[in-house]
Amino acid sequence: MEKIYFVMPAYNEAANISETIKDWYAVVERINREGECCAVLAVADDGSRDETYRIMSEFRLEHFEPLTKPNGGHGQTVLYLYRHALNHGADFVFQTDSDGQTSPDEFWQMYAARHDYDFQIGHRNHRQDGWQRVLVTRTLRLLVWLVFGQWVTDANTPFRLMRAESLRQVIWLIPDDFFLCNVAISAIAVKRHYAVRFLPITFRPRQGGVNSINMKRIVKIGWKAIGDLWRINARLRNS
Repeated sequence: MEKIYFVMPAYNEAANISETIKDWYAVVERINREGECCAVLAVADDGSRDETYRIMSEFRLEHFEPLTKPNGGHGQTVLYLYRHALNHGADFVFQTDSDGQTSPDEFWQMYAARHDYDFQIGHRNHRQDGWQRVLVTRTLRLLVWLVFGQWVTDANTPFRLMRAESLRQVIWLIPDDFFLCNVAISAIAVKRHYAVRFLPITFRPRQGGVNSINMKRIVKIGWKAIGDLWRINARLRNS
């Protein structure tokens, strides 16, 4: 039987984590009930300073894995989760974030087409999370085009279903501490002509907690991303 891992990083998400787990575990339950796949939800707390991990740990669910690790940032935690899923026999990996901005209802269009694509990535067509994050997305799209020569619709979307074997072939190119690992995965997948499709998705306002993105971080992320993406592209050329 095929196995699908749902993975989510979490950092200081005490305001959102309980409802997010409930929402996405309902998807896991439905898949397991229908019997086509075995589904597991894994959430990794990235060294939160609030009650995120304590709240996660209170859930006693058969197909739920609450994980914790020292703080390393969003990208490092996503890579940690991808490797966890691959090491535990996943055939497919679905990633989203734990802030309640994505809708579980929109997952099913990807699930129905899971055998047709290597990577299915959400396209945040009508975003409701503020102009600063829209600016980040547009900046990253330009950087990917400058470095990889590929115009990627929405490289960093935290709403993606990936064939495990294809993901395994891509992530070894990405440094463990790379902050924007989903950007690199999207760019490599497009450049290497994997079967990729982008689907429009809803992206709601943050359901609770504080937005960590500000202009200072946008500049810092963009500046660091230039060098990191160049190094990844060099690895790609030499692989």
